[in-house]
Amino acid sequence: MKNHHFKQYALQPIINEAIDKLGFTKPTAIQEKVIPAVLRGESVIGQSHTGSGKTHSYLIPLFSKLKEEDQNAQFVVTAPTRELAIQIYEEARHFIKLAGKENDWHTKLFIGGTDKKRSIEKLKTQPQIIIGTPGRILDLMEEQALDLYPATSFVVDEADLMLDLGFIKEVDQILARMNQDVQLLVFSATIPERLQPFLKKYLDNPKHFEIGGHLSPETMEHRLIPMRHRDEAELIMKIAGVIQPYMAIIFVNGKDAANRLAAELTDKGLEVGLLHGGLTPRERKRVLRDIQELRFQYLVATDLAARGIDIKGVSHVINAQLPKEEPFYVHRVGRTARAGLEGTAINLYHDYDLELIQKLDKKGLEFTNYDISNGEWKELKPWNERVTRKKTESDNENQAWKQVRKPKKVKPGYKRKMKYEKDKIKKKLDRKDRFKRK
Repeated sequence: MKNHHFKQYALQPIINEAIDKLGFTKPTAIQEKVIPAVLRGESVIGQSHTGSGKTHSYLIPLFSKLKEEDQNAQFVVTAPTRELAIQIYEEARHFIKLAGKENDWHTKLFIGGTDKKRSIEKLKTQPQIIIGTPGRILDLMEEQALDLYPATSFVVDEADLMLDLGFIKEVDQILARMNQDVQLLVFSATIPERLQPFLKKYLDNPKHFEIGGHLSPETMEHRLIPMRHRDEAELIMKIAGVIQPYMAIIFVNGKDAANRLAAELTDKGLEVGLLHGGLTPRERKRVLRDIQELRFQYLVATDLAARGIDIKGVSHVINAQLPKEEPFYVHRVGRTARAGLEGTAINLYHDYDLELIQKLDKKGLEFTNYDISNGEWKELKPWNERVTRKKTESDNENQAWKQVRKPKKVKPGYKRKMKYEKDKIKKKLDRKDRFKRK
């Protein structure tokens, strides 16, 4: 069998067979930590980036613990967006099919934007596995159509996004109606301070696994393009002329910026999709279907809209506007260079973005500075040369003062003479540095 690395977890034989069919040969870093903890019944906080194998880190052990003869709710998975809930549901159904248990393991999806009466009709028999958005699950509990009290495990996926979108209150209300001994599994790319009260309320001495590793895959390149007061849409058209993306996501900060940029690019002849929180459920569904069917190569998106959605084959991420915080940059570029494939992040930047770039640089990301000239990439001087030069000049200033001879007797004009001598020494040091850089 291929999955000898998973054998260490004493999973049910049928689970090992399904893992084999999935083609998994060894667990990812997050799976390595989470699977044994879930099997032991421990509550978990799992922090890892997009594409780290997080979904299977909880599905695999929860399926292994499933009691086929028990026709009550056994585990619940909540997600902040319909798209993510659908994605998890499809993964779960695929796993059930590979295990050959379509007739024995019952899972149901409950999300907003669907017919509630039909959802209630589905619940004449209670599913063992419930996947959905918190609002719809809470609705069905309040209607007394869904009984989650027997469930032994509860998953909160993308908890930081759940918090940002205001759904953590609904998760709180669901948990208040459940058995207080329920095993709670919380997954989040970041753990903001505002999430702490929720975690302290429901998690008693949880195992906290933070999978850091590289900020982005080694197969990924990070390019910078200085804006220099140019137009975003025009610059992206130049980029489109030199790259051949399988799929490129163009990120902006906010839905108004997304609407504007998508319209400008469309006017210039580029076929783009648009994804942001202001779209109706029907529009979002259509865009995601178009992406899957490869109707276009470019998607203009906001952070919130693209979180938790697995868009396959993203070869390029273009930051038309860099985010304000480091985690958002990591989330964005995590959309590409997945499963060992190569990827490129192209970042349009202003002077005010240099602070973020410096922080990412200190954490180990390597940025190269480029522009596009005559339809070709043209490498520029390093993005931090000016910063480095200023620092060097400041160091040389200090060094020059140290070399200035202090007069034994103070005479009129001695300060001016010392400054003159310091400037001469500094000029020599600056010349040496310029020569080294050449």
